[in-house]
Formats: sequence, structure tokens, C-alpha cells
Amino acid sequence: MSVLVGLIVMLGMLVVVPVGLRLLDEPQPATLRLLRRVWPLLALPGAVALWLPRSPLAVALASVYALATLALALHAPVRLALTRSLAPAEIAALTALVTPAVAGLALVAERGGYELFGFELGILALTVPHFHFAGFAAALVAGLVCRTAERRGTRFAALSVPLGTLLVLLGYFVDDWAELAGALVLTAGMWAVALATWRELRAGAPDPVTRSLLATSAAVLVATMLLALSWALGEATGLPHPSLTWMAATHGLGNALGFALCSLLAWRRLAPARTAAPARTPVAVPAHRTELPA
Repeated sequence: MSVLVGLIVMLGMLVVVPVGLRLLDEPQPATLRLLRRVWPLLALPGAVALWLPRSPLAVALASVYALATLALALHAPVRLALTRSLAPAEIAALTALVTPAVAGLALVAERGGYELFGFELGILALTVPHFHFAGFAAALVAGLVCRTAERRGTRFAALSVPLGTLLVLLGYFVDDWAELAGALVLTAGMWAVALATWRELRAGAPDPVTRSLLATSAAVLVATMLLALSWALGEATGLPHPSLTWMAATHGLGNALGFALCSLLAWRRLAPARTAAPARTPVAVPAHRTELPA
């Protein structure tokens, strides 16, 4: 399992985050654009640390990546100050900026052999991919879907994906039932993303390749989130459920390749059309915007 998890994490570090940052809507301060350009250089030490024995060297390399994720998280309050908006799509974007820092912290602790907050090293190792994909990628895509096809269902997705991610994180500290509640909320949000992707974005995609990528990401989400629910339910109730190794090989790999990678590639192909038609971006509609007080 460690080899598979390491490959999935490398995909998140070196591909998903930098590609996703290029899809993040404005505003993007100059410091964020700089961080986006140098991200592969900062992520590479973290990727190397995955394959080293637990040691001070592995911790040092992982810390470089953790500092990069912290710098990314610090752009969340900057973005909030610039937009002064708590619209659903903005909440999703803020979540995408913050969640890699959870992965970075878990990586440093796991590479040092330190059971952070009492969590076993295996759980910390799985936390790293979880907050790259169920955190960063899921929140980013939910926000993009909401901006592009804003309606009640997509606003629900843009809110419930961040909320579900937060509840899953809190569930780590409370109990398995709290984690199950988070899994239910996160699954509902991801299925809302899948439905909007299939019914609206796929149907309106400009070419067969983009339609295929969107269709794949939507279909994969249905299956992988069912697996997540079955695992969380089993942990809470004691019912038979997949092992962590099986979850990594199915849920983890499916979300990484079938959902995150396919979604980001599709959105890269859709980016020129989104830029050329700003009037279709629903976040600019005042009726759906929640302004912060001056």
C-alpha cells in the first residue's frame, strides 16, 4: 500500500495542485502567481521524502513542502480581504487554498515517525492524499462547477464539499460516528458535483475529448464515494467494510486518476471558453453574492 499511496501523493503534489492553482479564479495576487510558478520546485523535496526511510533528512525535505502549503494557506485570508465575499464558490476556493496545509503537516509528522495528536502513522500517511484530493481538488472543482453553472444544486455542492471535508477532519478527533457524518455530507456534495458535471457541463462541452473527461470524472465519483461511505459506515458500526489497502487501491486511485486528474484536464480545456465569456460566470451576479461588511 505504501508504494501506491506514495504514487498517488506525488500526483497530488506535482500535478494536481499546480494545475489546479492555474484554474483558480481571480483575484490571484502576485505572490500567489509566483508560488504557483515555483510550486514544482517546492513540491519535489516532499516527493523525494516519500521514498526515504523515516529520518531527519526525510523530515527536512517534507518540511520544505509543508512550508509551501502553509504559504498557500496564508493566501486564503488575502483572497477573502480582496473579494470580501462568502459566496459558495468563494468558500470552496478558500477551502482549496487551505487544505494542502493539513496534508503538509501530516507528511512531516509521518516522515518523522511522530504520531501527531495520537494518530497512527498509517492514518497520517493516508491523510496526505486525502487532503490533496478530497480537500484541494474536490473543493476547487466544486467551486468551478458553481461559478460556471450556478443554481441551487451547485451552490449546495460548493458549500457541502468544504463542510464535509471539515467534518471528516473533526471526526478524526471525535469518533467514528462524527467521521461518518462528515462522509455523508462530503458524499452528498460530491454527488451534486457529479450530477451537474454530467447533466450540464458534459452536455455543453465543446469537443468529444472534454466530454469524455467530464463523463469519466462524474461516473467515477459515484463509485468512489460509495466506497467512502461503506468504509465510514463500517468503522462506525462494526459492519464488514473494505480494508485500508483495498480503499487505497479503489477509492484512492479512482479519485486521483478518474476524478481529480480527469476533471482538471477537462477544466484546462474549458478555461479559454470561461475566459472568453465572463458574463456567464454566475459569481458576478449580485443576487447570489454575500458581501462582508466594510
